[in-house]
Amino acid sequence: MPHVKLTIDIPETTWIGEISAQNPELIFKVIASMPGEDTGIGLVRLIATDPLPVITDIQAREDVEDLALLWKHEDEALLQIRTSNPILLLPVWRAGVPLTTPFDIENGQAMWESTTSPNSLSRLRTQLEDLGIGFSIEHVRAIDANPADQLMTERQQEVLLTAVREGYYRTPRDATLGDVADVLEIANATCSDTLHRAEGHIVHWFVEEQMDVQPSE
Repeated sequence: MPHVKLTIDIPETTWIGEISAQNPELIFKVIASMPGEDTGIGLVRLIATDPLPVITDIQAREDVEDLALLWKHEDEALLQIRTSNPILLLPVWRAGVPLTTPFDIENGQAMWESTTSPNSLSRLRTQLEDLGIGFSIEHVRAIDANPADQLMTERQQEVLLTAVREGYYRTPRDATLGDVADVLEIANATCSDTLHRAEGHIVHWFVEEQMDVQPSE
């Protein structure tokens, strides 16, 4: 079963898309949502230097039917909002895809994550395209797969494990790059290139998954 992470371009025809795009410093955290064909209800945490003007702006939108302020602190507020334009959540509702919550909306974009069936994922993509909602797929990963298989080829795993076993990563090193290459019976340049690629995959995975940062290309 795949786990998918997507970046969604929120239509500016929605209240949250327009306000978010106009105020990129704002953060909306969607805690829960109940979408439907004609209406949608969301529990939204607003993070802003001063939430009150933003709340007033939200209330003034034509597609906001009701807004309840559940609580407010200095720079945060929890809102329950009913909208008559639930286009943002229509794709997941129609495709039957459960979203991981909370998810953030910032600068006109949402970060969605879901674990679902391949068929449901395919339906979600179709629904997004049919509704004209722009998106990019950050990754699709099989959650029942070996994590090492997702990161590296079998050859890269073999070279990396050999380097670890021979002491290449100890401090001080017990083996040189040449020693590792000799054990594998490959050229030093091939060993170096394969190790570099394996290390790169591991570093990018750690930065993205464990530190929640997107490495630059």
